[in-house]
Amino acid sequence: MHILNEDLEFVEENRQCSYFDDEISDMRYRYMNHCSVEEYQNMLEHGWRRFGKMHFVPECANCTKCISMRIDAKNYKFSKSEKRVISKNKDTKLYIQTPSITKDHLNLYDKYHKYMHDKKQWPYQPITPDDYVRSYVQGKDKFTKEFLYFRDEKLIAVALVDILPKSISAIYCFYDHDYENLSLGKFSILAQIKIAKELDIPYIYLGYWIKDHFSMGYKELYKPFEILTNRASLKEDTIWKKYEL
Repeated sequence: MHILNEDLEFVEENRQCSYFDDEISDMRYRYMNHCSVEEYQNMLEHGWRRFGKMHFVPECANCTKCISMRIDAKNYKFSKSEKRVISKNKDTKLYIQTPSITKDHLNLYDKYHKYMHDKKQWPYQPITPDDYVRSYVQGKDKFTKEFLYFRDEKLIAVALVDILPKSISAIYCFYDHDYENLSLGKFSILAQIKIAKELDIPYIYLGYWIKDHFSMGYKELYKPFEILTNRASLKEDTIWKKYEL
């Protein structure tokens, strides 16, 4: 790890990749106490992501499998199957507010990750309140929201979402697999697309897409979408292109 400057930007090199056992990752991080809308918009367009006050972007020397992608919300048309998902959730209540933490948040988070550990061998240990606050509550600004989904007054899904004038960034979503028939992960993305259309926001940034990956490949279902084709510094121009499957 090399500290680059006093504003807490650093690179973590030669780390075991989270997605491939045979790959090594290099990640650039920037810890920001305050991030303006303009700064954040520029970072999103350059492939950066955010958890709490920590922003990051991959700079892996030998791999480019993680591809930044964004849904073209303006031109998105809901398929018949997506309309069925929306219809199934007609009794699912959605509340949008600034991020918070409750015992229900923590219990749902742990239940979700225990399920994913058993199903997909995700690493698992119960999250502490401090860790949850650091990742999902800290760094909140006027653009940071949580989408809370309720069924029969029970919290069944949480999505952390940044809403900017020109983009929505889907940060993270976790949900109760006891309600698997509701397709809550998909419903949350569709809800964000609907909101983007209502607010005339052109793009939804879904983070990194890895083609055919068992955990990251699903993002290609949300067509049309664009991918970032170059690795540019924050002062350089980016090249986004529509992806054709």
